[in-house]
Amino acid sequence: MALETALNSQITDAVTQANVKTLGDSPALSLSNLYQMISQSLGLAAQNAVFAQQHSNIIHQATTTQGVNLIYAVDTAAVGDATEKISRADVPSDMLNILGVLKALTNTQ
Repeated sequence: MALETALNSQITDAVTQANVKTLGDSPALSLSNLYQMISQSLGLAAQNAVFAQQHSNIIHQATTTQGVNLIYAVDTAAVGDATEKISRADVPSDMLNILGVLKALTNTQ
């Protein structure tokens, strides 16, 4: 009980108990707010991770499609013709001769 005053003691007790209850509940409310904030942050992080993964999959699929389109766009007859011309033009033997000359020049210096 509260000390005797000019007010009714029941009124002062009620006010005191309300103040004590408020002070007693504040740590629990603070922790519950903290838990809600952390769970909200973790939920947003998971959503952002899923969002980023979905968009990277879309980008990878577009890149793969573009690469396949480039492969199919190459004219195989033109590539075969160019390969045949290079193989008949003695380019490999010329390259071998040039490499031999370069090695000879670097060994003399």
